[in-house]
Amino acid sequence: MTDLPMTREEAIELLKSMSQQESDMNHYLESEAIMRGLAKKFDEDEDYWGMLGLLHDVDWALTKDNTEEHCKKAEEILREKGFDDKFIKIVQSHGYGWDEMPFLKDKKRKEKVEFCLASAETLTGIIYAYALMRGKRISDMEVKCLKKKFKDKTFAANCNREIIREIEKAGLSLDEFFGIAIDGIKSIKGDVGLI
Repeated sequence: MTDLPMTREEAIELLKSMSQQESDMNHYLESEAIMRGLAKKFDEDEDYWGMLGLLHDVDWALTKDNTEEHCKKAEEILREKGFDDKFIKIVQSHGYGWDEMPFLKDKKRKEKVEFCLASAETLTGIIYAYALMRGKRISDMEVKCLKKKFKDKTFAANCNREIIREIEKAGLSLDEFFGIAIDGIKSIKGDVGLI
């Protein structure tokens, strides 16, 4: 059990203390749910991995119009709240390789948890878009149908498929990952406006 400096409730309050769009709040909750599922699969600390998912974009409401600051501002916020270097580094790792964030552009993900976080938070976009297309239904979403949408590069085109594929570097097949992700979001469907 890893010590976290705040509870899940406090983390949600922190996010809500900034002016959040509903779609962004849904993204944080979905990322948390998938990370919890992955932690369970890998026998890791579910609260810790869940917190990584929940707070990975903690600065987004403040930096979305200036993406160069994204992940940089997160460090300040998280440090002030008592999170350690390790937690902050994992959070920032989801921005590795992005031209929009020059200070992270040349970094590479290496740890299993980093691959999981980047893959999980990116996949939320495809799952949510697919659920909306199905009349907001996730309760009967199937892996094979999600995989078809994944292969269609024009669908949710801004979701980077290469980053999602990094889950394989964590030792999971895409099918397994999609199953865990669907189940994770299904478990919070009411909180994110799905049925």
